[in-house]
Amino acid sequence: MATSWTGERGSIKPKADFNAKDDAVALRKAMKGLGTNEKTLIDVLTQRSSGQRQLICKAYQEEAPGKTLVEDLEGDNYGHFEDLLVALVTPPVIYDCQEVTKAMKGVGTKDSVLIEIFATRSNKQIKEISDAYLKQTEKKLTLDLKKETSGEFAKAILILAEGKRDENTHVDAAKAKEDAKTLYNAGEKKWGTDESKFIDILCQRSIPQLRQMKCVKNVPAYLAERLHQGMKGGGTDECTLNRIMVSRSEIDMLDIRAEFKKLYSYSLHSAIESDTSDFYGDCLKKICGGDD
Repeated sequence: MATSWTGERGSIKPKADFNAKDDAVALRKAMKGLGTNEKTLIDVLTQRSSGQRQLICKAYQEEAPGKTLVEDLEGDNYGHFEDLLVALVTPPVIYDCQEVTKAMKGVGTKDSVLIEIFATRSNKQIKEISDAYLKQTEKKLTLDLKKETSGEFAKAILILAEGKRDENTHVDAAKAKEDAKTLYNAGEKKWGTDESKFIDILCQRSIPQLRQMKCVKNVPAYLAERLHQGMKGGGTDECTLNRIMVSRSEIDMLDIRAEFKKLYSYSLHSAIESDTSDFYGDCLKKICGGDD
């Protein structure tokens, strides 16, 4: 079930002998009566692709009319473990849309979440997020972003949210040299910085092109850093852990793991193990897919 939300370097692959009805029955049984069989929930939901999980949601409703899998997961579990399970059964575009909405809510905008989402999704994914946002809120995402952000950050995030980044994989060395010179002239060389030049180049050039100019990290390294920040020091940023682990599990989790090991000389799996506990930690480790 390949969509624009899957890649070759994911830790979660579609299950070969998949049967949505069997899985729906197993999940229902795991949540019926007193007590919950969390191990079954983890085993089923972390060993199926997102597309397969959507089919399980459908089968679950057919098995138990009037009940949805999301409602039962929310009713039977709690805390960060519940959030993680619900994230796993939510379609990726809807999940991203919810995270963007959350980042804009309340006082102050969670800029780092907006950057993380809009700077790491393809143009096609960004368009899907915008469409979902319009459907859910009847508002234009770019207009709401404009209201919630300000200054140079607003300009950059709006360009990213328009999903117009060049996605050509060919690198134009001469253009990279010219852009690097433009950035130097706009920044280092004079008093004050001409931010508009930075924004145009950094938000619209292709990632390979920017890497040729030596001015971006690769996406897995950036996400490995975000995961590390979410776990270092006192307290854990579970929202960031959930979002990155779930949204990248079928795209580039293996690369994120490799970059994490390279950057911090211990594995992502061991970091999760020492920073999280109980069923929540078990579920994250399953999504991670192994130790390095």
